Amino acid sequence: MPDEPKTLDPAPTPAQTPARPAGTTTAGDPPAPGRPAPPRRGLLGLVAVGLVLAALNLRPAITSLGALLEEVSADLHMSGSVAGVLTSVPPLCFAVFGITAPRLARRFGPAAVVCAGMAAIFTGLLLRPFATGTAAFLAASALALMGIAVSNVLMPVIVKRYFPDRVGSMTGLYSMALALGTSLAAAATVPMTDALGGDWRLGLGVWAALAAVAVLPWLPLLRDRGTDTALPAATAPRRPRHPAPRITRSRTAWALGVFFGLQATGAYITMGWMPQIFRDAGVPAATAGVLLAVTMVMGVPLAFVIPRLATRMKNQGPIVVALGLCGLTGYTGLFLAPASGAWVWAVLLGVSNCSFPLALTMIGMRSRTGAGVVRLSAFAQSVGYLISIPGPLLVGVLYQHSGGWGLPIVLMGGLMVPQMIIGTLAGRDRTVEDEC
Repeated sequence: MPDEPKTLDPAPTPAQTPARPAGTTTAGDPPAPGRPAPPRRGLLGLVAVGLVLAALNLRPAITSLGALLEEVSADLHMSGSVAGVLTSVPPLCFAVFGITAPRLARRFGPAAVVCAGMAAIFTGLLLRPFATGTAAFLAASALALMGIAVSNVLMPVIVKRYFPDRVGSMTGLYSMALALGTSLAAAATVPMTDALGGDWRLGLGVWAALAAVAVLPWLPLLRDRGTDTALPAATAPRRPRHPAPRITRSRTAWALGVFFGLQATGAYITMGWMPQIFRDAGVPAATAGVLLAVTMVMGVPLAFVIPRLATRMKNQGPIVVALGLCGLTGYTGLFLAPASGAWVWAVLLGVSNCSFPLALTMIGMRSRTGAGVVRLSAFAQSVGYLISIPGPLLVGVLYQHSGGWGLPIVLMGGLMVPQMIIGTLAGRDRTVEDEC
């Protein structure tokens, strides 16, 4: 794949190369006695497989529930407001647990934390079908979402660490896998539930198997902390060329956090409520699930193209605006003709949801160092998910008290305007190190 130099520091000339403490190595040095060897091609292949399998598991816990939300709500006796709380749990967990990812990664290594995250997803999805009440269901969901939260934050970090010259390509690869897992769960959950006798518990529980598979490639990487330190911009025992930035002083970091939050608000409202919007408009349940899958599957090709395009542009603002206009058009159509134009609106909203891989790519581009990316990823995602918490809950409350989807859809469309404005600010060509 072609190099993408805009995401990296310029390579220093021999005269500029900073001195390194004795005994340290870089990826291009022969290993010193007793030191770990630089990363091998097979190791990088294993990391790539692990990234893809992990990304496949970062959304099925959410979209599978969205497809069966009506059945789950009825069986567990949830009101519309309580169901709104349920759809707000994912961003809450992502905000609360995502902020712990950098500290956990420093102590145990990012690969070990992602492995534990996949195990938490598996356990939560395995336990969720056995819940007999709302509290138990929320607790099992929160366990799975905790694993998703730490993995969310560490995906850009692992890409920057293991593939520093292919940030755009690898971000596109796991973003594409994430979109594929999201759409697969949305499309297949209802048919699988019907095939398993119509029990929503079986339809949700089957996704634990996919999470179990995702644990496997990370197991050999648990002891790879030493190899990690041999990688550029990692935690090798040498002085970094850039001091660790104080993220809260950076306007770009705040703009990224707000942009991430606004796009996450739209995404989680879509994943949690869009099937119900279509079902209330007269669309059959299975078709509503497929429509959500269409929205999610648009991210499969675009999540690979958009990050590569973004890394070749100094300013990502035009991409932000183009995606926002697609979302604004989709919500307008959903307001005016939800059933007759359902497929068109699903496609447009799917294009708009590709603001997520764009945000991840900008996180990798707005910092010069691996340490900066860790802090910026945790900050932007935690701030963003905190911002997104009220959205799905507010939609549920508006739906319950207004008796229709008019007001919620107006809210969804209205949020696209500040998303375009803040995203344009976040896309400017600068780094948090410069601002701090």
